[in-house]
Amino acid sequence: MTPPIATAPEPISRAAWALLLFMTLLNVLNHVDRWLLSGLAPLIIRELGLSKTEIGLLVGFGFVFFYSLVGMFLGVAADRWPRIPLLMGGVALWSAMTAASGLARSFVHLAIPRILVGVGEATLTPAALSMLGDAIPRRRLGLATGVYYAGIPLGTATSLIVAGFVAPRWGWRACFFALGTVGLLAVLALRLFREPARTGGNVAAAHPPLGTLVRDFGRALAERRQLLLVLAGGSCLVFGAGAALHNVTWLVEERGLPFARAAFIAGVMAVTAGFLGNLAGGMFGDWLGRRVPNGRLWSLVAMTLFFVPATALFYLLPAGTPLFFVCWFIAQAGYSSWFGPLFAAIQELSPQHTRSTVVAFALLVMNLLGVGPGPLITGMIGDARDLTSGLVASLGVVAAAIVPFAVAARVRQATAAPAEAAAT
Repeated sequence: MTPPIATAPEPISRAAWALLLFMTLLNVLNHVDRWLLSGLAPLIIRELGLSKTEIGLLVGFGFVFFYSLVGMFLGVAADRWPRIPLLMGGVALWSAMTAASGLARSFVHLAIPRILVGVGEATLTPAALSMLGDAIPRRRLGLATGVYYAGIPLGTATSLIVAGFVAPRWGWRACFFALGTVGLLAVLALRLFREPARTGGNVAAAHPPLGTLVRDFGRALAERRQLLLVLAGGSCLVFGAGAALHNVTWLVEERGLPFARAAFIAGVMAVTAGFLGNLAGGMFGDWLGRRVPNGRLWSLVAMTLFFVPATALFYLLPAGTPLFFVCWFIAQAGYSSWFGPLFAAIQELSPQHTRSTVVAFALLVMNLLGVGPGPLITGMIGDARDLTSGLVASLGVVAAAIVPFAVAARVRQATAAPAEAAAT
């Protein structure tokens, strides 16, 4: 088998950089609004009398079921219709509902706007990744996807810092009101952007008929077994990331940190380790992909093997020791390092004109199998026993991701080998 030849990556245009940076900022805002509830959980539990299971339901299934279900339809819409207007409507909806969350007086009052936040946020990733796939050279797509998904640690960090600074001074409700206002301003900024031409160049490729889109999407799932394996591995990874949404509550209730300090340090960890993890994961996936067949998939195996033991130590060590903070930094980097190579691999395995649909389906699968049950099951274990047990148990699910990723990489090698042999 002839090894891949390393070539100089194509440059990214200024317009593509601007689009990437703004989509990343929207993703930051997306995850500030999404995870603010978990950062404020200790205060909301105290005022509204909620349980850990109810918080787990709100940040898990209560959000991701509608986010994922609606996102599937919006992924199809992003493959067929202009994506900028779609995003404008989504950002406006989730921002208005974020502000409405600040009016909650009970579990039900909080659940309804959180569901609608999920509906609005479902517009972002399928449309954003589709536009980035059209604007960014393929050999730089892993890095670009890693930059976009840096919005997760940056958004998580911002939500925690806002929670730790604003809530003790003006109350947790003010956090929701302020972020809703910022989001509505972002809708106006979207009008400054033009979406890139779709790959393919002709009208039929840019706006495929619905029947063609559905048929080709179904064929991709039926014929590309490695795509299903990658989705299975991704679901295991996001289970652990979803479980980690209880970290602030765990730090306060079981490690004895004051709320403001726990939220602030968690925010600093997310903005430093999480951001570096996103960029390093995307770059590592691209680097290995240029040197090893199916390197992006093997990078996911390697990163899982590295991060799981350090995260287990973080959950088991007493708070305050130097090793505790080192393991916390590594664990935080691990929560998001795999986004770049994972979604770059998903796009590589997708037919070009169905990328948004496949990404939306991937989000549906991973959210329902990972993000939804992760915090819910961890919260149930926390109510029945303690959060430490639930968080450690979640790492067993994360470690299981190694198997489908390794099998997917070997499947792709087996299918690629005959073509490479014929080429030589």
